[in-house]
Amino acid sequence: MAGSKEIRNKIKSVQSTRKITKAMEMVAASKMKKAQERMRASRPYVGRMLAIAGHLAHANPEYRHAFLIKRPGAKNVGLIVVTSDKGLCGGLNTNALRLALSKIKDWQANGVGVRVTPIGSKGLGFMQRLKAEIVSYASNLGDRPSLEKVIGPVKVQLDLYLDGKIDELHVISTRFENTMRQTPIGAQLLPIADLGVDADKREYPWDYIYEPDAKTVLDELLRRYMEAIVYQAINENMASEQSARMVAMKAASDNAATIIDELQLIYNKERQAGITKELSEIVGGAAAV
Repeated sequence: MAGSKEIRNKIKSVQSTRKITKAMEMVAASKMKKAQERMRASRPYVGRMLAIAGHLAHANPEYRHAFLIKRPGAKNVGLIVVTSDKGLCGGLNTNALRLALSKIKDWQANGVGVRVTPIGSKGLGFMQRLKAEIVSYASNLGDRPSLEKVIGPVKVQLDLYLDGKIDELHVISTRFENTMRQTPIGAQLLPIADLGVDADKREYPWDYIYEPDAKTVLDELLRRYMEAIVYQAINENMASEQSARMVAMKAASDNAATIIDELQLIYNKERQAGITKELSEIVGGAAAV
């Protein structure tokens, strides 16, 4: 019955694993709801900020902010990569990092330098293994990311752009579609003139009245805009992470249950074969007597 003992031990091991994955599924489901609420609450604000920034790119103010001016022939670009701090969330990080790697290879093939700001431990580890030029990073943001932890790393990239050390700024993150679907996306943040907003094809250009003056308003507004865009990307990634983890842990729990059923069936067959063999030996011994 040595085989039966091994099967029993394996069944206990799989049962223990299933308890863990089931607990992780329930925790992820709880966190997912809160993450989705935060993400959906900030979407209208960020969407409106995006619209205003697009209008400013087509406006004719007396002051043109550096974020609104396109620079011909980009020689260096900045890249913000948003990933999670933890694993066990399916292909969420893999898909985003695959997109980032593809972008980096395309830029490098064209002789464009890339300076990276990874947000999340998974992205940081990947960029370190890739030996990319990391100018700033943020990790261990927790289940409820704080804007204060994000402002510093983002500011490094914005300062590089203002100093002329990078000519474009891009972000790669994961957009939350629904519980079962999360899509890796890449977008250009700077210059804002390249956002592709056509100002609703108006016959006259957009313009605003600035108080106290255009420079004061735009300097503050556009910096807050950039921070809000990145922070929203983190919120989207957090909602995607919890959803992907819940789905992955549910699949793991279901697979564990299937394995337990199969092992139990094998164990029953092994046990039945052992009982049959013992009975045969007893009957054979009695007949011999």
